[in-house]
Amino acid sequence: MTMTAERPSPAADPLAAAVSDAEAWPEPTARAEPGGSEKVTEMVIVNWSGELDRIWPTLILASAAAASGVRCRVFVTFWGLLPFVRDGVRITGDNWMQRMLSFMQRPGIDHLKLTKMNLIGMGPWMIGKLRRQYNIASPRELLAACEALGVEFIPCQMSMDMFGIRREDLIDGMGEPAGAATTIALMTKAEASLFI
Repeated sequence: MTMTAERPSPAADPLAAAVSDAEAWPEPTARAEPGGSEKVTEMVIVNWSGELDRIWPTLILASAAAASGVRCRVFVTFWGLLPFVRDGVRITGDNWMQRMLSFMQRPGIDHLKLTKMNLIGMGPWMIGKLRRQYNIASPRELLAACEALGVEFIPCQMSMDMFGIRREDLIDGMGEPAGAATTIALMTKAEASLFI
């Protein structure tokens, strides 16, 4: 007797399914401010890592928050900035150390490694195969959803300077570069802050 496990049938469009799921959630409640005005719920995510298993949850949470009506900002700093470099930009930097760092940690959303079990690229390949099998949105698709839903990505000015990354190296739609003081001000005003 052969037993087979039933697989979920893949939807035609994983992003449409994700947005549809989010639309079914209850509407977020706005806080009443003094004077009778209402304040929109806000969330800030600090993303410091450029690995697949950290970028993915960042983009999932950001897109889910935006789809449910939460104003979401993602501050990308240190290694977390590299996935937001255009895929066509292979080497960044002005000196040999900056160039060597970008060579060792290739920038771009389509070249992400895993923090564990990377196995010379086999880990991300297997995760990608499972993602397609179970019709889960890729980081690139989630990034497109974030942009469509109005998530604001804020690059860290210090990280840009240290890695020699210019504004033109970054993907379209990135906000103005900012520093830690700006981010802390945003985090103290937001209802939720995450560090991924």
